[in-house]
Amino acid sequence: GTVELGGLKAPPNPRRLALLDRGVRQFFPDLGQPSSQWLGFRPSLPDSRPVIGPSAKSPNVIYAFGHGHLGLTLAPATARWVARFIAGQDVQSAADFAPARFG
Repeated sequence: GTVELGGLKAPPNPRRLALLDRGVRQFFPDLGQPSSQWLGFRPSLPDSRPVIGPSAKSPNVIYAFGHGHLGLTLAPATARWVARFIAGQDVQSAADFAPARFG
């Protein structure tokens, strides 16, 4: 996918879909035509930081979401923090990402 910061009322930009189509056809030149197209808004957190840490209601639930468009890039670091939470280790370095910051 792609990201376009066009506002809530901006119409779909067909150039974005064309860009994706050209890219995928470099690897799959015989790919048929798409059966549908989709556009949607992505929610984001007010401070632009992910939520990583245990739930206040159930410490057996570890949150790890809200990475914006960097989820795959940040996955290894997030996974290390989640593993430390599961192991019961102190993860002070993740305090800035704690779910409680919104409480």
